Amino acid sequence: MTAAERVQNVQSHGFTERQAAFLVTLMLHSGVCMGRHYCTHAGIAYGQKMHDFFRGLLARKFATVRHCGHNRARLYHVHHRPLYDAIGEPDNRHRKPMPLARAIERVMVLDAVMADRRRQWLATEEEKVAYFTQVRRVAADALPSLTFVGDGSTTVRRFHDKLPIGVAAGETDVFLYLVTRPSPIEFRAFLDRHAELFRALPAWTLRLLFPVHLIKSREIYAAAFREQLAMPLRPSTRDELRWYFEARRAGRDARDPRFERAARAFSAPRFRALYRVWLEGHDDVVDATVSPSLTDAIERGVGQLECTVLAHRYRHLFPLLATA
Repeated sequence: MTAAERVQNVQSHGFTERQAAFLVTLMLHSGVCMGRHYCTHAGIAYGQKMHDFFRGLLARKFATVRHCGHNRARLYHVHHRPLYDAIGEPDNRHRKPMPLARAIERVMVLDAVMADRRRQWLATEEEKVAYFTQVRRVAADALPSLTFVGDGSTTVRRFHDKLPIGVAAGETDVFLYLVTRPSPIEFRAFLDRHAELFRALPAWTLRLLFPVHLIKSREIYAAAFREQLAMPLRPSTRDELRWYFEARRAGRDARDPRFERAARAFSAPRFRALYRVWLEGHDDVVDATVSPSLTDAIERGVGQLECTVLAHRYRHLFPLLATA
């Protein structure tokens, strides 16, 4: 379904084109918003038109609202199933109730998407897979994935992190990553899962989104980026790493001298994250540690890391957590 078709379908529920376009963006990328998001999207002042729009959503039971504990800030959650049907996403997770901490994270992602309107932001697994396999001609095996096994069936999910990817004709693809904690261990795993895709692209930018209260972690994340992608191993180290991973998974006796040496050598966060991704079924991540291709891309500037501090503050929303 095209963006125009989605807007048209939402319009049929009694919305103007401008309102429908906002709702499509909202439902695809977060499901939750604040009043200022509609004002930004519509290019209007914070006032009566905004209040009327959300009042209508609430009156028709298309959305619910949560109030902050100490001021007038509100979080609106659009959950009406027919609206998600209209954009081809009836089972989208954004429809479901969510913890307030997660809702605030989604507001941050929505801010980042709306701050860069030049790009089309891919939201769903289907459109990401279609873009990279059909437009960028990337093999499906190179796409980040998780495999789920249960009840006699196997399901492969691509781009399971569900973060927006910005694309535009003639421009570098932009991958968003929202920083939510001081330690980059989850970020390292994200890099390992995406490394093969980065190698297959002519150029790419990874844009880290930092809330103001986490800006002191920028250097830590930048260092993790360099360690995970731009420090290839020697073939002999790669071979020992593979042996260690296999021995660790097999439950090798920790008193084995070779195992003890390997455990000490590969105790750094880089290898802990790599082991986690390797356990997910990505055997190729170990072989890829010797490849200099990403080092070269980063040195030439076609593989870039951007550290962006989100323009808005979110501390005033946190009192919501105490009343949940």
